Amino acid sequence: MALLDSILYAFVTLNGLSTSPFVLIALAFVGAYLGARLVEVIPYTRRIIERRNAAAGEAE
Repeated sequence: MALLDSILYAFVTLNGLSTSPFVLIALAFVGAYLGARLVEVIPYTRRIIERRNAAAGEAE
């Protein structure tokens, strides 16, 4: 039950912060950065990116 309480408290806190546009912009930048890092770490997506770069290099 303590875990549920802490999760609900985090949602309430984020709900209060989400009314500020500055916080939303900061969260967007953090999410974009983490998403870009995650794509580089996952092997399947890394192979897709490498193939796309190789195909672009051959087309030039």
